Amino acid sequence: MRGERGWSQAVLAEKLEISRQSVNAIETGRYDPSLPLAFRIARLFDLPIEAIFEDET
Repeated sequence: MRGERGWSQAVLAEKLEISRQSVNAIETGRYDPSLPLAFRIARLFDLPIEAIFEDET
């Protein structure tokens, strides 16, 4: 989704007020965002959380 908008990890990080390293960790699955951050990401992309994050259970 980030790439479709032409945003770099740094641009997305700035929009979310987190580090670029955190964006990278989320994208590579090494870090699960907090619920408030997941909501901010969903709002930024105008999608429900379920459309962005997979339930791994």
